[in-house]
Amino acid sequence: MQNRIGHILEKGKAENASAAEEKQMYALFHQDENEFELKDLLLQELHNTEIPETTSNPFKKLFDKLWSKIEKKKTKILTHNHFISTFGKIAAAVVIGLFMGLYVSTFNSNKAPEYYAASAPKGSISEIVLPDSSLIVLNAGSSVKYSINGEKGTREVFLDGEAWFDVHKNKKKPFVVHTPFYDVNVTGTQFNVKAYKSEKQVTTTLEEGSVIIQSTEECKLANSISMVPGEQLTFDKETKNIAIKKINTRWVTAWKDNKLIFVNMSLKELVVLLERKYGVDIDVKNEAILDLHFDGTFKDETILEILDILERTLPIDYKIIDQKIEITTK
Repeated sequence: MQNRIGHILEKGKAENASAAEEKQMYALFHQDENEFELKDLLLQELHNTEIPETTSNPFKKLFDKLWSKIEKKKTKILTHNHFISTFGKIAAAVVIGLFMGLYVSTFNSNKAPEYYAASAPKGSISEIVLPDSSLIVLNAGSSVKYSINGEKGTREVFLDGEAWFDVHKNKKKPFVVHTPFYDVNVTGTQFNVKAYKSEKQVTTTLEEGSVIIQSTEECKLANSISMVPGEQLTFDKETKNIAIKKINTRWVTAWKDNKLIFVNMSLKELVVLLERKYGVDIDVKNEAILDLHFDGTFKDETILEILDILERTLPIDYKIIDQKIEITTK
């Protein structure tokens, strides 16, 4: 198996590789059964590759950052139940994200921009380390298409869902996050973008640095909007209105640390959030209770533990029928 995968990698990364050979190589990263053989071969190649100290993107720096993040995860993550992602899955997401970009930047630097996809299914969170050391954390039910050398040489990300970004500063190579409704232009900063297709609002929350919100075809702005740390910009898809307010950013970004913070959140919003985080289906039998509001903070609780707390706090009952959670009025 490893010899076959190694052969595909060698053929696909060659300068004279055909489109079919490249496609076959990239397809390896989407086949779960190849995970361990593929990572082993990539790590061997990384170890055996000599890169000049003057390079702007040394492998050693990427390798060190990759493993420091994995070791950090190992000390924090405990498997509580089947709803929580395991260390292995998170490590695999980091490895694949890093090396996909590594191969693109190393072996295809003179070719047209290549775009790659990553996702976090419901019930999990995924991390992607880009070749420039930028970090993307994908929330449950989210996906991105990204390129390290997109249009006009920019670093580009197309987001569907929610993601937290820690962007490596590079003024010569801007970083752009595309949503269907506006673009977020970055140099180097930490911020959160929430742009689920199913929700009526798109929000950008800035933790550090600065970002500039610019027009797209769907959202024509009179002027670009510069944000400062602690601000949240909300675009309403229906009214096309934009609002900016000061916010405690920890409430918005706590999800990336496996924490849930609810501040006067309606049961309607809370149900959507729980379905994504735990990969479950929740059916609310009485729409009137969707307007109930809840405040609370959770860390590592299971879905059943959270439902027990909601049942004690709000006038609701819940039961599990055929792997679906049903919520009714108490």
